[in-house]
Amino acid sequence: MKRLTILLILFVITANVYAQDASKNLGISDILALKQIQEIQQSPDEQWIAYVLSSKDTVKDKANNQIWMVSTEGGEPIPMTAKGYSASSPRWSPDGKYLSFLAKKKGKGKTQVWIFNRLGGESQQLTKTKQGVSSYEWSPQGNRLLLVLQDAKPADLTKDSKDDEKPLPHVIDRIYFKKDYTGYLDRRRNHIYVFTPGDSVATQITSGDYDDSKPKWSPDGKTIVFVSNRSSNPDLNFDSNIWTVSADNKDKGAKLKQITTKPNADDSPDWSDDGKYICYTTIVNAEAVPFSTTHLAIIPAGGGQNKVLTMAIDRNVMNPTFSKQDTNTILFTIEDSGERQLVSIGKDGELFKRVVKGSLTVKDFKAGKVAIYTLHSDAKTSADIYKLQGTKLKRLTQINKALLANVNLPSFEKVKYSSEDSTAIEGFVLKPRDFDAKKKYPLILWIHGGPTSQFTFDFERTTPYFLASNGYVVLLVNPRGSTGYGEDFCKAIFADWGNKDYQDVMAGVDHLIDQGFIDENRLGVGGWSYGGILTNYIITKNTRFQAAISGASLGLYRSNFGHDQYVNWYNAEFKLPWENKELWEKLSPFNDIEKIITPTLWMGGAIDWNVPIMNSEQMYLGMKILGRETQLVVYPKEHHGIRRPSFQKDRLERYINWFDNYLK
Repeated sequence: MKRLTILLILFVITANVYAQDASKNLGISDILALKQIQEIQQSPDEQWIAYVLSSKDTVKDKANNQIWMVSTEGGEPIPMTAKGYSASSPRWSPDGKYLSFLAKKKGKGKTQVWIFNRLGGESQQLTKTKQGVSSYEWSPQGNRLLLVLQDAKPADLTKDSKDDEKPLPHVIDRIYFKKDYTGYLDRRRNHIYVFTPGDSVATQITSGDYDDSKPKWSPDGKTIVFVSNRSSNPDLNFDSNIWTVSADNKDKGAKLKQITTKPNADDSPDWSDDGKYICYTTIVNAEAVPFSTTHLAIIPAGGGQNKVLTMAIDRNVMNPTFSKQDTNTILFTIEDSGERQLVSIGKDGELFKRVVKGSLTVKDFKAGKVAIYTLHSDAKTSADIYKLQGTKLKRLTQINKALLANVNLPSFEKVKYSSEDSTAIEGFVLKPRDFDAKKKYPLILWIHGGPTSQFTFDFERTTPYFLASNGYVVLLVNPRGSTGYGEDFCKAIFADWGNKDYQDVMAGVDHLIDQGFIDENRLGVGGWSYGGILTNYIITKNTRFQAAISGASLGLYRSNFGHDQYVNWYNAEFKLPWENKELWEKLSPFNDIEKIITPTLWMGGAIDWNVPIMNSEQMYLGMKILGRETQLVVYPKEHHGIRRPSFQKDRLERYINWFDNYLK
């Protein structure tokens, strides 16, 4: 008996050892295997949630998007589309019999609306537009669809499919003429159409030299609300407004009604259930664009005096929609102090309430009559679908549970400190799983893009987790310029980049060094987009860092004018280069390149027209000629975000190799 007991004890000890050995730190293969949920949609009877599940196909080296659905009572999710081609935008027909989506036939041709019976059977192509469908919505009666289509190219209207393969010159006559992932822009615009299933063509209900977007049916199916900038020069301002048009309009939008009239950006409209009101987002302070707070407003559906409901909240409002459980309430998300919360407010501007709050990031939500359905993540889990019924929150999916079951994730802690001028700053610190406060660790300051963005409790920003899993303490700061802390905090860097935000992130570095567990002789810094831009300011202002990674960043600002997509932003914040020469030159890190002694890795996509690769090329070449340690990595056929899985893998490998080489 004693021998049996000893054997059992040894078995348990051995099992525990093997279990510990089976666990591992987060690796590149884990990151590439992570799946993401997007675009949740509940069925009319609220028995099912349809969603897009995105994954990476490392064999074919591309992303794969499938439509899945899961019961609102829980259980195993069910795939609704096959692998091999990307599907998006799931929508339920109002009677709940059909689930539709956007896809290309066998992954080729134009994007169309497809439909299948939820009880089974093959999907059927519903639309056959010449130019492809950008977005769509079912009418409340289920007999028609709204389509957003771009004006057709001449080649789309010919029978010779080979015309699509013939290169033609780009003829440019617009101010805003380039866009990342799209390329050169011509006069073909996005307009709204109404399509009746069974018809061969759709009826165009808006037209003109303007882009129309985000259309929604009125509850009675007679009117369409949409967003459009129909000012005299829409390419050079942010003056979008809310408009309505009859769904039976036969004259391509000759009889539009302008609902909002203020010269600021109005967006994201939604109808009240009785059709009497429209809620939407709006910019109140035009002088602070693009750092202005986005507020929630409401206006009679026929036009008139609007009412801004969130002036006292001073947080960015996103995705407003009228509650289906209480017609006097509007639901929306806000960015707040490193969180993104689902909140509500009465249409009179009273009774503000946090509906789903806490240390999390709400990425999507849908308002049902039975419950509210959210897609949210936190610091330890990727975004999953939840059902909020009353005060009870039930998790419906766990898409990465098995993958992460044996993965050791770094700790994730919120940190608060004061900047150089006593401004209160927040951020997050990630520490290795085996962190020991008595030891000294190398530190990486990792900076978010934007700058109008924020770090949040969100596991799906995996780069900091990967760095911390490789033995680094990682500091994520929300410096001035970030959202989530009010308009004054955000606009503090207006036309003054690399000053107060620089002070804020450096104060964060000093704050951690004062804690005693950071080796100040092993400091790294990096980021992508504005994260790379602020990195450039840091390495031109001091020599404290032993390694830097600057991804998709700016160098000589003036050289980007006419080459990137930001003419509106430049005009609003910096004014035009010939109007404000001194500022353009002052802000350019390239002009201080001789001050950089930090070994720096420059990276970017070859066809990035958001922040063109020529900036990294210029910064790299300047450092190389100066004899500094540097390298340039350019990803072929990639835009601002690196999408090809093999390139994502390569980038993570280069991140860790660069930092390891100089900090370990």
